[in-house]
Amino acid sequence: MADFTSGFWSIYITILTIVSIIGCGVLLWSQATVKIVVPKDGEAETTGHSWDEGLQELNNPMPRWWMWLFYITIVFGFAYLTLYPGLGTFAGKLGWASKGQYEEELKMADAEFGPLFEKFQKTDIKTLATDPQAHAIGERLFLTYCSQCHGSDARGNKGYPNLTDSDWLHGGDPETIKATILKGRHGQMPAMGAALGTEKDIENVAHYVRSLSGSNADPIKVAFGKEKFAACAACHGADGKGNQAVGAPNLTDKSWLYGGSVATIMETIRGGRNNVMPAFDEFLGEAKVHLLTAYVWSLSNSTTPVPTSK
Repeated sequence: MADFTSGFWSIYITILTIVSIIGCGVLLWSQATVKIVVPKDGEAETTGHSWDEGLQELNNPMPRWWMWLFYITIVFGFAYLTLYPGLGTFAGKLGWASKGQYEEELKMADAEFGPLFEKFQKTDIKTLATDPQAHAIGERLFLTYCSQCHGSDARGNKGYPNLTDSDWLHGGDPETIKATILKGRHGQMPAMGAALGTEKDIENVAHYVRSLSGSNADPIKVAFGKEKFAACAACHGADGKGNQAVGAPNLTDKSWLYGGSVATIMETIRGGRNNVMPAFDEFLGEAKVHLLTAYVWSLSNSTTPVPTSK
């Protein structure tokens, strides 16, 4: 990795870029100086290519206007690389950077919408969930930053929780949801294959886990798996109803993060799972997260945005 951050690559890119542009100019100039010799018989010189019963390719130079377009492009290229970054670490005479432009646009947006976000931040989350304007802004924030994982309908996907039901790993109250968005979560299911024993033991526990939610399971394997499940009770509880304090899922419902088949449950037990919900506090700020929290909370609660009277 150190090789790719050394000064050599900046010089290499700079030389390669300049030589390429100059090479294009030299090629154009060489072609512009080629003289086409017209045979005495008046027939135009050809390249020797012939197809479709006598269709020939004539050896004529490119039109002058076309050549000048290429020259103008080369001049533009040098002008651009002088003003803007493109030659290794050279920042350009104007000092433009995409990061700087992004930060400037953020400042403009904050100046325009900051007061509105601050007003909403002072409103209780449950009350905010019924505000049509706040709901619309929260939905746009969700579609921009959350839908990639949870889906545009917020119903999740394999490994990503469904936010429209009442099943929560860490709790579904407004403050917990806000804390999750602000600080993120790191959910880890340790690999339990070695602790349980053989593949048969893992299969028995998988059948027992399925039985907790009333799913089809082999009763004999359930009986053997119940005893082995004691190794899992520290997180999921003796009754399998989970523990929101540590983000351990409730195994007695039919909400499955990765799937509820015997094979999938065995895979989870054998190798564990490792999930990360990124933190958005620094990226979005608390005011936007407050709005986003109201929208997410409304997805699993019966709230209808009520238009405010004029």
